[in-house]
Amino acid sequence: MKRKLNEDFTAAVDALCRLPGGEALRHLTESLENDEPSVAIRINPLKEKSIPEGMRRVAWAVDGVYVDGLRPRFTFDPAMHQGRYYVQDASSMVIGAIAGELAGDKPVIYIDSCAAPGGKTTAAISALPEGSLVIANEYDRRRAEALCENIIKWGYPDVAVTSGDTAGYTRLGPIADIVAADVPCSGEGMMRKEAAAVEQWSPALVEQCAALQRSIIDNMWKALKPGGYFIYSTCTFNRAENEENVAYIAEALGGIPVDMHLSDRFAAIAPGIDTPYPVARFIPGRTEGEGLFVAVMRKPEDDAASQRHDRRKESRQKEKHSSGAATAEAWIDGDGYELTTDGDRITALPKRWLTTINLLKKSVNVIYAGTEIATVKGRDAIPSQALASSRLLRREAFAEAEVDYSTALQFLSRQAVTLDDAPKGIILLTYDGHPLGFVKNLGNRANNLYPQGWAIRSTHLPDERPDVLKRMKP
Repeated sequence: MKRKLNEDFTAAVDALCRLPGGEALRHLTESLENDEPSVAIRINPLKEKSIPEGMRRVAWAVDGVYVDGLRPRFTFDPAMHQGRYYVQDASSMVIGAIAGELAGDKPVIYIDSCAAPGGKTTAAISALPEGSLVIANEYDRRRAEALCENIIKWGYPDVAVTSGDTAGYTRLGPIADIVAADVPCSGEGMMRKEAAAVEQWSPALVEQCAALQRSIIDNMWKALKPGGYFIYSTCTFNRAENEENVAYIAEALGGIPVDMHLSDRFAAIAPGIDTPYPVARFIPGRTEGEGLFVAVMRKPEDDAASQRHDRRKESRQKEKHSSGAATAEAWIDGDGYELTTDGDRITALPKRWLTTINLLKKSVNVIYAGTEIATVKGRDAIPSQALASSRLLRREAFAEAEVDYSTALQFLSRQAVTLDDAPKGIILLTYDGHPLGFVKNLGNRANNLYPQGWAIRSTHLPDERPDVLKRMKP
């Protein structure tokens, strides 16, 4: 497929090629115009214990593999909806790997400030130490809902999702050990995937994005602890949104460059262009993935602004409990979680992070936290889809019914489901031995409890499943 690039963009790339280090972009425009993007997935280690056989590995991502050949119709694969894998560009997977290396072996607070649709957030979840709190923010509420869905499906319970301007995070004070800012950008690195990225590009857009990026940097730097790490990334090639913003972090904010040695460890990854700072560039035609720029900066231990911040003291809030909470408590495994009731929803919150989650709720718009276990209807507790997706699920608490591919798609499309030889009441459906979701079996039919907003919307459901995890060992 031949793409016609903007002449101003090709001229800008030519100018970059003439700068020190710019020779790495020599074949960029040719690749953007003619090459098709690679397809990759990242396996969820919370749910799958092995990598599919015969699939090529992504060098910088321990759980990443390429899906060679034609792009599967992922929408019709129940395994994706079960959160067993995530479809993600291979280049972007490096953010999770970096987060894991920076965190060490003790739980951390990790904030992903521009997180939708959730690929980089779930990559970080898989890489961070067990028990870490992962906070994901998205400005756009519609995109935040998609972010929330993907995080819930991933199944990790120590999470919070917020929606709003990053300015709200300045009210938190320095709470994060690691902040990731994959900032909104001019999208140059997505030109092979998205026609809109080609059509919308202009020098004015680059300038506008660079200014927005600096405001996000300023906001999120305040939420970072002294000594903490700031992961800055874009999917662009120009210096204004990349090297120049890294220079701003170093020179205006006092950030200390951290060399992850990516270009030394992986020959396909290029270093920066006309910069003294240790940054990395993923370039189509050179790396097997789309465009990505990434740099890591460390906040000084003696950061004066952080030390002056007056942290508010909090007491643990006394939570209200419903009669359904006692029932829901038997549905989860893990004594490190406290059941709370808010309206008709019962949620399991990590006890370790209650104070931080309460602080979040006072400062920013929290749309999801912990794991929703159930909703209360009268005296009954109805298990939530989030519980079916979560590693907190105590499977032996429910009767189970294994379903075939056709029935799994009917369930995920929120169609009526009929179960043979299943008892009446709440049933946990499974597919390939993994939890799929809940139904309430009435005998002649079963009420589908899958969230309406998550349902597959298609007038035609295929008879044969996509061959993505087919070779996965049970």
